[in-house]
Amino acid sequence: MRSVWGLIALVATATFYLYLLSAFLPPGPRAARLRDAQPQHTADHPHEEELRLKFPSDLDELRELAELLQFYKTEHTGYVFILFCSAYLYKQSFAIPGSSFLNMLAGALFGPWHGLLIACTLTTVGSTNCYLLSRTFGKRHIIRLFPEKVAMLQRMVEENRSSLFFFLLFLRFFPMTPNWFLNITSPILNIPIPIFFFSILIGLIPYNFICVHTGAILSEIQSLDEIFSWRTLFQLLLIACVALLPGALIRRYSQAHLKLDGLEPNGHPKVLNDRKTR
Repeated sequence: MRSVWGLIALVATATFYLYLLSAFLPPGPRAARLRDAQPQHTADHPHEEELRLKFPSDLDELRELAELLQFYKTEHTGYVFILFCSAYLYKQSFAIPGSSFLNMLAGALFGPWHGLLIACTLTTVGSTNCYLLSRTFGKRHIIRLFPEKVAMLQRMVEENRSSLFFFLLFLRFFPMTPNWFLNITSPILNIPIPIFFFSILIGLIPYNFICVHTGAILSEIQSLDEIFSWRTLFQLLLIACVALLPGALIRRYSQAHLKLDGLEPNGHPKVLNDRKTR
């Protein structure tokens, strides 16, 4: 029980820090212009637009957040960078879904290549934090909540112990693989931190590549018609082809060197598929 309260205290502290960081925004250029243009109406209009930051849940919210942070970035680059890194690490460290929107936001804010570097770094560091949190607070509870899944992964890891790094890459390259579950169960599976660290750093490059470059493209689109332009479609097709190549190579390697009896051809655990058919 002590471990549960320790994790709750850590989540609460991180949440409070992120709240303070997002609630007390520095004065942006837009706010300054509004005050200069309408100084006499600040008291008369309590409904004046308030700047609120929250995690995006759809593309419209993502676009609005990207526009706001891009505006702040003109005068507060360091603040925007710290805010983005803190939000990303918060999600990754506590296994909260939604990294795809933050990857796209990285592309919109920092460009396709700097955004990719930032996203890969934060994904790796955040997942390693999740690994350490699981090892410190949650091993017993994870085994109790997911006994069949943990047992299945444990057997497969032991069967592929001699090619463990490539086995982890195989799991990471599949988009439907539950990365959050691999992060929290890796300490239970006795996966060394160096192998875990580099398997994420390399294995999630295709996924991050797609999301970051898509965000960079969407940030430049001003209307729906531009989404279906030949230039945009060609860029998205090229991104997909580049991202799928490493997965195809790993799949070919896995067929010859890895034991994947516990997985269906689509990369999903048989345990999960059996439950769906009941």
